[in-house]
Amino acid sequence: MGMKFFTKKTASDRYRDQYKSLMEQAMLAQRGGDIVLSAELHEKAEALLQQITKMEG
Repeated sequence: MGMKFFTKKTASDRYRDQYKSLMEQAMLAQRGGDIVLSAELHEKAEALLQQITKMEG
């Protein structure tokens, strides 16, 4: 990654952070037995990943 102490986060960086958070929440929901919530969170994360791909592509 390098040293990014003084660089501003781009919109795609912020979306990637949100994506990681959603995927983690989905994993925890699945482990907790809430498959419906896990699927909803995973769907939101996938939509966000498509946005990131469009921004960077």
